[in-house]
Amino acid sequence: MALSGWMWVAFNGLVLAMLALDLGVFNRNAHAIKAKEAAIWTVIWIAVAVAFGGFVYWWQGPDVAMQYFAGYLIEKSLSADNIFVFVLIFTYFAVPAQYQHRVLFWGVLGALVMRGIFIAAGAALINSFHWVIYIFGAFLVFTGIKLITQKEEAIDPGQSPVLRFVRRIFPVTESYEGPLFFVRRAGKLMATPLFVVLCIVESSDVMFAVDSVPAIFAVSNDPFIVYTSNVFAILGLRSLYFLLADVMGKLRYLKVGLSVILTFVGTKMLISSFVHIPPAVSLGVIVGVLAVTIVASLLAPEQEAAAEAVSSRDDWR
Repeated sequence: MALSGWMWVAFNGLVLAMLALDLGVFNRNAHAIKAKEAAIWTVIWIAVAVAFGGFVYWWQGPDVAMQYFAGYLIEKSLSADNIFVFVLIFTYFAVPAQYQHRVLFWGVLGALVMRGIFIAAGAALINSFHWVIYIFGAFLVFTGIKLITQKEEAIDPGQSPVLRFVRRIFPVTESYEGPLFFVRRAGKLMATPLFVVLCIVESSDVMFAVDSVPAIFAVSNDPFIVYTSNVFAILGLRSLYFLLADVMGKLRYLKVGLSVILTFVGTKMLISSFVHIPPAVSLGVIVGVLAVTIVASLLAPEQEAAAEAVSSRDDWR
């Protein structure tokens, strides 16, 4: 797709305007996000993403639009793992409910910058060295298989190297200081626990980007389509977290579905020089896998909780 610079400027301007409206108007005052508010915002972000897909359909036709929607669904499904991690981090550090949106807002802003860098680097590599696509494909197949075969391991945010790194640079206050990331005490700049949480959230997104960005290149080589589908999926992640945080445990077959999707898109990359899989087929496979995963999870009998809930700790400081 031949694309002039003004389209990139216009799209990023639209994203920044939506984020400014979000934080500066609708969430100017820190408050706990209730399920109803989260549901409304989830619908809004999905509607905006679908509307942009309609624009892509009008602008570039059905094939490119299907690439966009396939990329959006891949990123949306993979972002479910982010929600698990967010729940764990917020619980461990006992982040007050009214400040969680602020952390996720700035976390998403940082994620958009990092995803842009990842996508630009990935596009440059593929354009310069086409064989890189086979490395991406093999990595995704390996990740998909590993996801379904590896045993669940407990994650301890208190052992994060990011936490140790932040504490070496800044002294950390003993308690939260409202929605502030930094405060001054006796003329000394100090980080608050909220800033520590933000840094750990940002670092977790870097790890998820390693999987998700190559996966979207499996359905489109166009940097604009890869970037826009990624951005819209990330923008809706905050509201999706507040909507689904309490029910994510019920999607017990989610990892199976994600494993199938990653293996499929990785295989698609590996055979791309010999077999062309149309965008419509890719979109159909992704939608079908997600539908089966969700339905199977909801219809499966309830399992007794085997693990104890992660309790917040006071000795992390």
